[in-house]
Amino acid sequence: MNKLNFFGVGPKIGKVLLPWLTVAIVLSCTTHFFNFTPENTKVLKIIGATLMIFGLIFYLVTVKMLLKGLNETRLVTNGAFYLCQNPLYAAILLFIIPSLSLLLNSWLVLTSSVVGYSMFKVFIKGEYLELEKFFGEEYLKYKSETPEFFPLPIKKLMKKI
Repeated sequence: MNKLNFFGVGPKIGKVLLPWLTVAIVLSCTTHFFNFTPENTKVLKIIGATLMIFGLIFYLVTVKMLLKGLNETRLVTNGAFYLCQNPLYAAILLFIIPSLSLLLNSWLVLTSSVVGYSMFKVFIKGEYLELEKFFGEEYLKYKSETPEFFPLPIKKLMKKI
Protein backbone atom coordinates (compact mmCIF):
# COMPACT_ATOMS: atom_id res chain seq x y z
CA MET A 1 0.00 0.00 0.00
CA ASN A 2 1.73 3.15 -1.20
CA LYS A 3 -0.87 5.87 -0.63
CA LEU A 4 -3.85 6.54 1.56
CA ASN A 5 -7.18 7.56 0.06
CA PHE A 6 -7.89 11.21 0.93
CA PHE A 7 -11.66 10.72 0.74
CA GLY A 8 -11.76 7.68 3.02
CA VAL A 9 -15.31 6.41 3.36
CA GLY A 10 -16.79 9.86 2.70
CA PRO A 11 -18.15 8.95 -0.76
CA LYS A 12 -19.95 5.89 0.66
CA ILE A 13 -21.52 8.00 3.40
CA GLY A 14 -22.38 10.70 0.87
CA LYS A 15 -24.29 8.27 -1.37
CA VAL A 16 -26.87 7.90 1.39
CA LEU A 17 -26.54 11.23 3.20
CA LEU A 18 -26.74 13.62 0.24
CA PRO A 19 -30.05 12.32 -1.18
CA TRP A 20 -31.54 12.28 2.33
CA LEU A 21 -30.34 15.83 3.02
CA THR A 22 -31.58 17.05 -0.37
CA VAL A 23 -35.08 15.66 0.21
CA ALA A 24 -35.09 17.07 3.75
CA ILE A 25 -34.13 20.54 2.48
CA VAL A 26 -36.71 20.50 -0.33
CA LEU A 27 -39.50 19.34 1.99
CA SER A 28 -38.48 21.87 4.64
CA CYS A 29 -38.54 24.71 2.13
CA THR A 30 -41.94 23.75 0.72
CA THR A 31 -43.89 23.19 3.95
CA HIS A 32 -43.85 24.50 7.51
CA PHE A 33 -44.70 21.07 8.92
CA PHE A 34 -41.05 20.39 9.79
CA ASN A 35 -40.35 23.70 11.56
CA PHE A 36 -38.90 23.83 15.09
CA THR A 37 -41.02 26.89 15.78
CA PRO A 38 -44.05 28.40 14.04
CA GLU A 39 -42.03 31.50 13.18
CA ASN A 40 -38.64 31.82 11.57
CA THR A 41 -36.93 33.38 14.58
CA LYS A 42 -33.86 35.56 14.47
CA VAL A 43 -32.35 33.63 17.37
CA LEU A 44 -32.31 30.38 15.36
CA LYS A 45 -30.69 32.16 12.43
CA ILE A 46 -28.02 33.79 14.61
CA ILE A 47 -27.17 30.49 16.32
CA GLY A 48 -27.27 28.67 12.97
CA ALA A 49 -25.00 31.21 11.27
CA THR A 50 -22.53 31.12 14.17
CA LEU A 51 -22.48 27.33 14.14
CA MET A 52 -22.06 27.30 10.34
CA ILE A 53 -19.09 29.68 10.46
CA PHE A 54 -17.44 27.64 13.24
CA GLY A 55 -18.14 24.36 11.40
CA LEU A 56 -16.75 25.61 8.09
CA ILE A 57 -13.60 26.98 9.72
CA PHE A 58 -13.14 23.73 11.67
CA TYR A 59 -13.63 21.74 8.45
CA LEU A 60 -11.29 23.82 6.28
CA VAL A 61 -8.50 23.92 8.87
CA THR A 62 -8.81 20.15 9.26
CA VAL A 63 -8.65 19.57 5.49
CA LYS A 64 -5.47 21.65 5.34
CA MET A 65 -3.90 19.62 8.17
CA LEU A 66 -4.92 16.32 6.57
CA LEU A 67 -3.52 17.28 3.16
CA LYS A 68 -0.21 18.26 4.76
CA GLY A 69 -0.09 14.94 6.64
CA LEU A 70 -0.87 12.97 3.48
CA ASN A 71 1.84 14.82 1.55
CA GLU A 72 4.34 14.02 4.31
CA THR A 73 2.96 10.47 4.67
CA ARG A 74 2.50 10.87 8.41
CA LEU A 75 -0.32 10.21 10.84
CA VAL A 76 -1.88 13.53 11.84
CA THR A 77 -2.58 13.56 15.59
CA ASN A 78 -2.49 17.26 16.43
CA GLY A 79 -4.99 20.10 16.05
CA ALA A 80 -8.49 18.84 15.29
CA PHE A 81 -7.15 15.28 15.15
CA TYR A 82 -6.15 15.66 18.81
CA LEU A 83 -9.83 16.20 19.64
CA CYS A 84 -11.18 13.19 17.73
CA GLN A 85 -10.12 10.67 15.09
CA ASN A 86 -12.66 11.86 12.52
CA PRO A 87 -12.88 15.65 12.69
CA LEU A 88 -14.02 16.07 9.07
CA TYR A 89 -17.06 13.87 9.60
CA ALA A 90 -17.64 15.49 13.00
CA ALA A 91 -17.54 18.99 11.46
CA ILE A 92 -20.20 18.05 8.93
CA LEU A 93 -22.48 16.02 11.19
CA LEU A 94 -22.14 18.00 14.44
CA PHE A 95 -21.79 21.55 13.16
CA ILE A 96 -22.59 22.12 9.48
CA ILE A 97 -25.79 20.06 9.15
CA PRO A 98 -27.21 21.21 12.52
CA SER A 99 -26.45 24.81 11.57
CA LEU A 100 -28.31 24.32 8.29
CA SER A 101 -31.18 22.85 10.28
CA LEU A 102 -31.34 25.98 12.45
CA LEU A 103 -31.02 28.33 9.47
CA LEU A 104 -33.92 26.54 7.74
CA ASN A 105 -35.87 26.14 11.02
CA SER A 106 -36.25 22.41 10.26
CA TRP A 107 -36.00 19.38 12.48
CA LEU A 108 -36.19 17.19 9.35
CA VAL A 109 -32.84 18.54 8.12
CA LEU A 110 -31.39 17.69 11.55
CA THR A 111 -32.26 14.01 10.97
CA SER A 112 -29.58 14.05 8.26
CA SER A 113 -26.96 14.11 11.02
CA VAL A 114 -28.45 10.91 12.48
CA VAL A 115 -28.48 9.27 9.04
CA GLY A 116 -24.92 10.43 8.38
CA TYR A 117 -23.67 9.19 11.75
CA SER A 118 -25.35 5.81 11.16
CA MET A 119 -23.62 5.50 7.78
CA PHE A 120 -20.34 6.60 9.39
CA LYS A 121 -20.60 3.74 11.92
CA VAL A 122 -21.41 1.24 9.15
CA PHE A 123 -18.53 2.19 6.82
CA ILE A 124 -15.73 3.54 9.04
CA LYS A 125 -14.30 0.14 9.96
CA GLY A 126 -12.81 -0.20 6.47
CA GLU A 127 -11.01 3.12 6.84
CA TYR A 128 -9.65 2.04 10.24
CA LEU A 129 -8.24 -1.17 8.75
CA GLU A 130 -6.52 0.83 6.00
CA LEU A 131 -4.97 3.20 8.57
CA GLU A 132 -3.87 0.28 10.75
CA LYS A 133 -2.14 -1.42 7.81
CA PHE A 134 -0.47 1.82 6.74
CA PHE A 135 0.65 3.23 10.12
CA GLY A 136 0.71 0.10 12.30
CA GLU A 137 1.36 0.50 16.03
CA GLU A 138 1.43 4.31 15.84
CA TYR A 139 -2.18 4.33 14.62
CA LEU A 140 -3.33 1.73 17.17
CA LYS A 141 -1.92 3.87 19.99
CA TYR A 142 -3.61 7.00 18.61
CA LYS A 143 -6.89 5.11 18.15
CA SER A 144 -6.86 3.87 21.74
CA GLU A 145 -6.19 7.34 23.17
CA THR A 146 -8.43 9.54 20.99
CA PRO A 147 -12.24 9.70 20.86
CA GLU A 148 -13.63 8.28 17.64
CA PHE A 149 -16.13 10.97 16.70
CA PHE A 150 -17.27 13.36 19.39
CA PRO A 151 -14.51 15.96 19.95
CA LEU A 152 -14.30 15.51 23.72
CA PRO A 153 -10.77 14.29 24.57
CA ILE A 154 -11.53 13.89 28.29
CA LYS A 155 -8.98 11.08 28.78
CA LYS A 156 -6.20 13.19 27.24
CA LEU A 157 -7.14 16.26 29.25
CA MET A 158 -7.28 14.28 32.51
CA LYS A 159 -3.75 12.94 31.89
CA LYS A 160 -2.44 16.51 31.71
CA ILE A 161 -3.95 17.46 35.09
